[in-house]
Amino acid sequence: MRKLLALLVATVFAVPLYVAVVNVFKDGPQISKSPASLPIPPTLDNIRSALGRSDRLFWVSLTNSVIVTSLSIAVLTVLSAMLGHYLARTRGRWTRALTLLLLSGLMIPPQVILMPVTQVLRAVGLMTTVPGLVLFNVGYYVPFGVFVFTGFVRAIPVELEESAALDGAGRGQTFWRIVFPLMRPATASVLIFLGVWIWNDFIDPLIILGPSQGTTVTTGIYRSIGQYQVDFGAMFAMMFLATLPVLIFFLLLQRHFVKGLTGGATKG
Repeated sequence: MRKLLALLVATVFAVPLYVAVVNVFKDGPQISKSPASLPIPPTLDNIRSALGRSDRLFWVSLTNSVIVTSLSIAVLTVLSAMLGHYLARTRGRWTRALTLLLLSGLMIPPQVILMPVTQVLRAVGLMTTVPGLVLFNVGYYVPFGVFVFTGFVRAIPVELEESAALDGAGRGQTFWRIVFPLMRPATASVLIFLGVWIWNDFIDPLIILGPSQGTTVTTGIYRSIGQYQVDFGAMFAMMFLATLPVLIFFLLLQRHFVKGLTGGATKG
C-alpha cells in the first residue's frame, strides 16, 4: 500500500515535469495538438529562439536573477550563521524573545507585507532597484536561516570554542576558524533552500523591480507571453533554461543537504 501511494505521489509530481520537458523539443503546432506526446522528431528551434531573441530577454533575466540570488544568499548566510551561533550559545530572556520574534516571521507570507515594504523602500530611495530587492530578501528569509543554523550549532561541542578561547582566540576568530567550517552541511541546506526560493520568486521581483528597471527569469517568462498570442515552444524553452542553473546548484550541494537539515535534531 505504501509503495502504491508513493508511486501515485511521484506520478503526480512527475507529470508536469514531463510535459514541460518534452514540449521544449516540439514545435508550436505539435504542442497545441498533443502536449503530452513525445517529441518526434525532436527540434532545438525553441531553445535557439529563446536564446536569440532580439531584446535579449533571457540573458538579461538570467543576469539579474544570478545577481539578486547570489547577493541575497551570501548576505543571508553570513547574517544567519552569526545570529544563529549567538542564539545557540547565549541564554537569557533577551535571546528567547529574539528567537520567538524570528520564528514568528516564518509564519507571515511575503505577500502580506509586500505593500508596506514597497512604501519603506520608496521612502529610502531603493524602490525599483536591485539592492532594494536584495534587502527585502534578506529581511524576509533571515528567520529561516537562523532557525537552521541555531539547531546545527547546538550539535557542535562547546568545548571546541572553549579550547580556542584558552589558546587566545577571540570570539570572531573562534567563529570563523572553528565553528563556521563545521557548519558546512547547514550552510549547504540554507544555500539550497533560499537559493531556490529566491530564484523562483515571481511576485516580489515583479513589484519591487517594476516593469522598467529589469526582470528576473520568472518575470521574464511572464513577459514573454504576448497579449494576443503565445509562442508555447519559446515559453517552454525559457522555462527549461531557467531551471538549469538552480538544478546544477542543487546537485553540487546535495551531498550536505540532508545532514544540514537533521543537524541538531537530537541534541540541544
